[in-house]
Amino acid sequence: MDNTSIITQVANPKEEEILSSCQEKVSQSNSSLKKHRNRSIFSPFFCCFRDYNAEPPATNNKTCSLPPPAEENSSPPKVYVLKRPHVDEFLQKLGELFECVLFTASLAKYADPVADLLDRWGVFRARLFRESCVFHRGNYVKDLSRLGRELNKVIIVDNSPASYIFHPENAVPVQSWFDDMTDTELLDLLPLFEGLSKETDVYSVLQSLRAR
Repeated sequence: MDNTSIITQVANPKEEEILSSCQEKVSQSNSSLKKHRNRSIFSPFFCCFRDYNAEPPATNNKTCSLPPPAEENSSPPKVYVLKRPHVDEFLQKLGELFECVLFTASLAKYADPVADLLDRWGVFRARLFRESCVFHRGNYVKDLSRLGRELNKVIIVDNSPASYIFHPENAVPVQSWFDDMTDTELLDLLPLFEGLSKETDVYSVLQSLRAR
């Protein structure tokens, strides 16, 4: 594989309540990286992009920038999608630099139509949903070893340490995003990924970030 792989996610906020219980288990390994994040590009942020299966306050009902995806059953759940600032530029650029795969603990019936709306350029080469995760100690974990790629060329971008507990050394941890339309995290992350795309081994770069 010529390009480094990058794994991103779409998640349901209700699932975050389940996943959050595992975050403390990897907090020590990520503490130094989190400190660096607070000082530079790793400040207020998300996951690669974020969409929510929850009803927003009535005053925000008109702020959604994408229509809710349709469901085939007779009683579809209410889904509201708000695009993170700079997500279009972020996805297009990463599609040029990496082999991008959507990897989410959400169900396909929720995540697939949302991804259709966001990924208008066909950036994601594949989409992996909950059934592709490993259920480990009450959490859905994304096992990167199942991707069939050299792990030293794989990056996972995720807001939940529980999601990458098997491979914390491959992670670019980011903070969740909700509705701050002045957010520039995706834009600020691009130089990091441009640099990583030129590396033959991402471990050295990510390790140096954790050490700061």
